[in-house]
Amino acid sequence: MRVGNALYRLAKDLPSAIPVFPLAGALLLPGGRMPLNVFEPRYLQMIDQAMAGSRLIGMIQPSLDGALRDDGEPELCSVGCAGRIISLAETGDGRYLISLQGVCRFRIVQELAAKAPFRQCKIMPFLADLEEDPAGAEVDRPALLKAFRAYLQANDLEADWESVSRAENGMLVNALSMMAPYGPAEKQALLEAPDLKTRAETLIAITEMTLAREDDEFGPSLQ
Repeated sequence: MRVGNALYRLAKDLPSAIPVFPLAGALLLPGGRMPLNVFEPRYLQMIDQAMAGSRLIGMIQPSLDGALRDDGEPELCSVGCAGRIISLAETGDGRYLISLQGVCRFRIVQELAAKAPFRQCKIMPFLADLEEDPAGAEVDRPALLKAFRAYLQANDLEADWESVSRAENGMLVNALSMMAPYGPAEKQALLEAPDLKTRAETLIAITEMTLAREDDEFGPSLQ
């Protein structure tokens, strides 16, 4: 997978440990792009360190059960996604505006003893994410678009349908998963889906359940 100026193909192309950015409700997926407004001093320092090294940081959610460590910091979900910083702008008032592009998911092996104000973890990357997912061809694209269109209509939202129609299945599934306004548990389920086909099916199921809750008349239309 090419991300920015870097090519990631093998385990050796990735560091064994990366800084992590815990953020509830944030979902980064391989190939997807995420804008971030960074202002907390420890995370500004994290970005500085990443830019001086691999340019990779791990986006991960705090534990879904709200568990805290002894120091008051949240426990972390076991799976996150590494992203490469592909753009950075300074605002002039002490913030960074960055854009991350997803490289691959990872599982935390061990959180490292803090030598910096931000958290760092040894990771096991999902190397299959660096290759094209063959399950992308099995995605039920019509069902996915039907659910997406129904959600937009129910919430009076618009979409760039020309761009949607041009997107290949993998990009479409991951982009819709990232932009979907669902909660942390749903986002984690989408992140941990084993392949694109399963992620698409999960997204459709979550969308159908959301629509059914919001307005019963949408339920039968999506069956």
